[in-house]
Amino acid sequence: MIDYSKVPSPCYVIEEERLRKNLSLIRDVADASGAEIILAFKGFAMWSVFPVVREYVSGAAASSIHEARLCFEEMGTPAHTYAPAFRSEEFGTVLRYSSHITFNSLAQYRKFAPVLRQEGKHISPGLRINPEYSEIAQGIYNPCSPGSRLGVTASELADKLPEGVEGLHFHVLFESDSYTLEKVLAVVEEKFGHLLPKLKWLNMGGGHLMTRRDYDTGHLISLLKKFREKYDIHLILEPGSAFAWETGELVATVEDIIIRDGIKTAILDVSFTAHMPDCLEMPYKPVIIGAFDPVPGKPTYRMGGNSCLSGDFMGDWSFHRELQPGDRLVFWDMIHYTMVKTTTFNGVPHPYIGIWTKDQKFRLVREFGYEDYRNRLS
Repeated sequence: MIDYSKVPSPCYVIEEERLRKNLSLIRDVADASGAEIILAFKGFAMWSVFPVVREYVSGAAASSIHEARLCFEEMGTPAHTYAPAFRSEEFGTVLRYSSHITFNSLAQYRKFAPVLRQEGKHISPGLRINPEYSEIAQGIYNPCSPGSRLGVTASELADKLPEGVEGLHFHVLFESDSYTLEKVLAVVEEKFGHLLPKLKWLNMGGGHLMTRRDYDTGHLISLLKKFREKYDIHLILEPGSAFAWETGELVATVEDIIIRDGIKTAILDVSFTAHMPDCLEMPYKPVIIGAFDPVPGKPTYRMGGNSCLSGDFMGDWSFHRELQPGDRLVFWDMIHYTMVKTTTFNGVPHPYIGIWTKDQKFRLVREFGYEDYRNRLS
C-alpha cells in the first residue's frame, strides 16, 4: 500500500503490486482463451514500467508514428499500428517499427499496399471496420456515431476483401463488459461474417475492462474460445485501461481556500484541464480518497485547478473536517487515460511521475521543469 506522505506533490504514482495483479489476470485470460492480448499505448504508455509489463505480455498497439517507435524501442517489439491516416513521408518509418498495419479506409490501403509489397519483411495488413453498432454513451468516445471518420462500413467493403488484406480490426467498446462484446460480435458476424474465414486475424480493439472487479472473465474466455474455434482465426485484444485500472493515483496539495457566494473552493497545485482532462471532457467526477458526495452540515468544497481557465474546477466533495492549506488530497485511479493526455497549458508545472515499488519504496522516475514547457513552444 502506498504511503502517500512519502510521495512528492504533485505526483502521479503507480503501485507496482497493483500493476502486477492486473497483468497477471490479463495473462491468465490470454492463456485460457488462446487470444493475444496487447497493451494499447493510447490508454497507458508509462515506459518506465515496460520491463514489468513485458514479463506478462509481449506486444503493444500504436496509433501514431511516435507510439510505434516507443513500442519498438522501449517494449522491444514491433507494434500493431493503426492510424486514421498515414502520411507518405512517415510511412516508411512506421513500417520499420511495425509488425501489423491497419488502414482506416480503402483509399489508404490502395495508396500504401504497393509500398507494403516492396518491404523487405512481411508486415501483416488489415482494415479497420465500422460495424455501425456501439453502446458507448459518451459521444466523444463513440466511433460508430453518424458520419464517423473511423473504419470501413460493410456497404463500402461489399462482398470482397481487397487483395492482400489479412485481418480486420474493430474498436467499439469503452470500459465495457464481455456481454457487450458478445452483442458486438453478433453484429460483426452478421455484417462481416462471410469474410472471417478468409482472414488470418481479427483485432477486437480495446475497451475490454477485464480487470474491473465485477467483470466476468470466465464469460470472456468462453466467448473468445468459441469465436476463435468457429472461424479458425487468431484473435487480438488491445485494452488500455484494463492494464492500469486502479493501479495508481494523483497526489495533490491544497494551496489556498477561496470562499465566495457561500461556495468554498480549494485551490490545488494541479489542474483539471492540464492534468486530469478526461474529467472535463467526458465529463466525470473523480474519487478523492477520504472525501464523499456532498452531505448537509459537512465541510464541502469545489476543487479548483491552478490554471487561469475559469472552468478549471470540479465539485463538489464533502469531508469530515475543514480543509487547510498544506493538506494532501489523493485523486484515485489517475494512471490510465490521464498521464497520456496531459499538457503544459498555462505553464502550470506538470506533476512528477513515480513508482511505489514492490519493496514498499517510492522511486521518482520523472521530474518536469521549465524546459519541458518551453520546448513545446516556439
